[in-house]
Amino acid sequence: MKVDRDAGTATGPASMAGLAADAERAGYDAVWLPEASHDPFIGLALASPHTERVELGTAITVAFARNPMTTAYLANDLQSVSKGRFILGLGSQIQPHITKRFSMPWSHPAPRMREYVSAIRAIWESWATGERLNFRGDFYTHTLMTPFFNPGPNPYGNPKIFLAGVGEHMTTVAGEVADGFLCHAFTTERYLREVTLPALRRGREKVGSTLDGFEICGPSFVVTGNNEQELTDAVTATRKQIAFYGSTPAYRNVLELHGWGDLHGELNRMSKQGRWDDMTDAIDDEVLRAFAVVGEPERVADEILRRYGDVVTRISFYAPYESDPDRWAKVFAALQAAGKD
Repeated sequence: MKVDRDAGTATGPASMAGLAADAERAGYDAVWLPEASHDPFIGLALASPHTERVELGTAITVAFARNPMTTAYLANDLQSVSKGRFILGLGSQIQPHITKRFSMPWSHPAPRMREYVSAIRAIWESWATGERLNFRGDFYTHTLMTPFFNPGPNPYGNPKIFLAGVGEHMTTVAGEVADGFLCHAFTTERYLREVTLPALRRGREKVGSTLDGFEICGPSFVVTGNNEQELTDAVTATRKQIAFYGSTPAYRNVLELHGWGDLHGELNRMSKQGRWDDMTDAIDDEVLRAFAVVGEPERVADEILRRYGDVVTRISFYAPYESDPDRWAKVFAALQAAGKD
């Protein structure tokens, strides 16, 4: 199992070089940067010359905020800049953000994503071979590529494409067209085994393949601290984040699998009323521990491996709270040691 570093949603471009360099020195296998309050492509581009080995990926960048051509150029350039270490991690986001924040069209997200990835691959193939670009789909059409706009074949090959998802349809698409899958943090061990894995297998079967060689990234909520106060603060912040995700209709199926469908309705109502503290309080210990690994830094590794060791090929830690590097160094060291036992 590879161990990756999640840069966090608040990490800005100016700090990415140092963070990535530190992660590489510590022994992490990849650094993932999400698209939240900053553009992840810029941050990873700045991190690239300060690293040599660690992979650099977006987890995620919002696919439907861009068209396949713009994403193809960005990913191709980052693959060149990083000398073959870039991973394009794509996600759909939810409809309100696409239509109201990005002012972009929304329809049939799973079929649209299937076509989106296929279009990117068609564009890359045109650059690599010089053959005429002739992609015609239901959502995207790309039929013009003149030599002036063709960067030519990438000397490092095409980047790997990973897709993120929660629902079965998007997860199945990931199995069809992607090189790997990014599990959403709002995923329990039960949901991963009973819903996610079967959907990925169905997707792989559609293209005559299996999960062999297909990467599954398991970002997990990790609640930990070096003392009681740090642990208490981490618990509160993680309950808040779980409540936020639980209020989203697109993620209701995860709660329903556990018999917690009514909790989604309660959280959704409170979110519309701005009752954020009440939402946090609604996440009890049973729900918290279903989504998060909770414990001291040296002890969480065993639980991560118990839950996901036979399923995911790489893991990262999702911690929606302030934490010092020493805390994660202990978790990383314990996970490496446990993995060798």
